[in-house]
Amino acid sequence: MDVRNRPIGFFDSGVGGISVLKEAIRILPKEDFIYYGDSKNAPYGDKSVDEIRQLSFNVAQFLVEKNIKALVVACNTATSAAIKDLRKKYSNIPVIGIEPALKPAVEIKGMGKILIMATPVTLSEKKFNNLLKKYNGKSDIIPVPCPGLAELIEAGILSGNKLQNYLEDKLSSYIQNEIAAIVLGCTHYPFIKDEISKLIPNVPIIDGSIGTVKQLKRKLITLNLLNVSGEKGKVQMINSSESKEIMELSNKLLKLSYN
Repeated sequence: MDVRNRPIGFFDSGVGGISVLKEAIRILPKEDFIYYGDSKNAPYGDKSVDEIRQLSFNVAQFLVEKNIKALVVACNTATSAAIKDLRKKYSNIPVIGIEPALKPAVEIKGMGKILIMATPVTLSEKKFNNLLKKYNGKSDIIPVPCPGLAELIEAGILSGNKLQNYLEDKLSSYIQNEIAAIVLGCTHYPFIKDEISKLIPNVPIIDGSIGTVKQLKRKLITLNLLNVSGEKGKVQMINSSESKEIMELSNKLLKLSYN
């Protein structure tokens, strides 16, 4: 097979990375994708950095053995913990990570604070703290750790009282403040964008999906790896969990419009 017509591998700790995959399908419609959700080991956000690295390498190796031409780590937690090591090991293919979309949030130049919702691991890692230092002088940036939120979404809870109660608990103290933007620092969170908007309306909510996919496209163009088959791309969904419900949720989220 022509290397250009090989699939692109995506992975996440569960179903969250589907939010990034959806952007990739939109921006790169002729590419084939293999998506691996590691729901059996979800959430990554409450594991040690060493555990996250090991899980990330296990999934990456699985996808590499599927003859992929590029790897997208569609998980903020895995990117924070493992992206440097993944790039070293798989230096023969482009390895693209995702990070909280602080730059576009700061560029809005809105009045008020920028809230960053993410897992505790993402917020504690050196990669995020370097990003924070880069922009902290330009805006009032407030990290909002959200332990357990990805798990709710992983369980298919995308609306309702349980989710609203959780969001109120995490965000209620900021409701009276002026907020310039909310940054979603976990790929699960875009699927509950509407629920966040109900609590804090009329505020831009930004995630890193588009930036990640644009970087993927740039890499494919630079390395002459764009698919040349001329046909519409295909998507293969794989999950480490044997749960029928997880696969049903994965397919539902792939079809779900959240913009």
